[in-house]
Amino acid sequence: MKSNAKPLIIGDSQATLFLRELIQTLSASSSTALITGESGTGKELVAQALHMQGPRASGPFVPINCGAIPRDLIESELFGHRKGSFTGAVSDRLGRFELAHGGTLFLDEIGDLPMDMQVKLLRVLQERCILPVGASKEVPIDVRVVAATHKKLETEVEAGRFREDLYYRINVLPVVTTPLRERPADVAALLNFYADKHALPKGKGVRFSPEMMALLQAYAWPGNVRELSNLVDRFSTLYPAQLLQVQTVAACMMPLGLAALQAQWLAQNGLTAAATFPPTLSASAGVSQVGPSPAQDQASSPFEDEDDPMSHLLASPASSSSLPVKFFSPAPLSASNDEINDVEQAILLAQGIQTLPPEGMSLKQHLVEVERSLIEQALARTQGNVSQTAKLLQLQRTTLIEKINKYELRGVA
Repeated sequence: MKSNAKPLIIGDSQATLFLRELIQTLSASSSTALITGESGTGKELVAQALHMQGPRASGPFVPINCGAIPRDLIESELFGHRKGSFTGAVSDRLGRFELAHGGTLFLDEIGDLPMDMQVKLLRVLQERCILPVGASKEVPIDVRVVAATHKKLETEVEAGRFREDLYYRINVLPVVTTPLRERPADVAALLNFYADKHALPKGKGVRFSPEMMALLQAYAWPGNVRELSNLVDRFSTLYPAQLLQVQTVAACMMPLGLAALQAQWLAQNGLTAAATFPPTLSASAGVSQVGPSPAQDQASSPFEDEDDPMSHLLASPASSSSLPVKFFSPAPLSASNDEINDVEQAILLAQGIQTLPPEGMSLKQHLVEVERSLIEQALARTQGNVSQTAKLLQLQRTTLIEKINKYELRGVA
């Protein structure tokens, strides 16, 4: 479980520079550290950096997600067990504390630890000894504990879901990770880093035009660095080694908020986004055929070469009688044509796209209302079941719970 790779804290924003300096200072200590911040902000990366830059770097780094272990197994996972201590314990097993002896134990999502285990963890942190399940003798340990959570533990303490004494015991050295929306200066460096990381074997990473880079920097990134990494991974698979322009990426391949920013940019510049077209079944041949329309034949390709993996999505048969899906294609604004006509408006509304009123609107507030409405609909469909709602919305359960609390909605576990 020992890692030789040096963790990288990417970015040059003031928040990131401060974080790197803080890690360098705190790494020299063996005191317990508590890392807080939103999901996807790199809390485990910070924990690895604290370990690798400190005197315990030669020892193991052992992570465990407290929220991912079943309640009846968490004690055995942390402290180990002795043979025969319970059904299925066919041999002695070391727990994470013993495995991390001489190194660092990373307790991720400590806010999800059951209350009874919080009591036992508090004693271990105080006494520096563990009692494996089924054992009669305590085992001394030499471990630095680094904990992390996306929850506000002060609120959890007030609600009676987290022990106050344990909170003060783990919050010796506090570290806060800044959400990506508050450090847009880091976005470019992160995009380029993950473009190289997710490049296909023997291939180059995707690149971003200045306009596309500006659009990505303006996006709020609710999933933070994890969302950014996943999106670059998607782009690297769909558009390998390509220069991405704002108009070359289909809206369906981007998060809702980013697609909305794309639509706004395209409208301001009088351009049209790449649209997706389903394969059409040929009546004569009985097979699916995909080919470019005459207009597309005449238009220059947005890609640098002809090996476009999305060509089957960005082409439409010339003989197809179906109406192509239009993401956003407003006419350039002028004194005589400053509103979308009735036909265009009907098409956009039929596709679920709200048109921009003449007086303008708050895009941020509109996206908030869209998100809240979708969560409400999903909760209603699942009768308030948070786990099923998270699957329906393709969100992490912890992220959904944050949004439910933010919008003061109701859900059940």
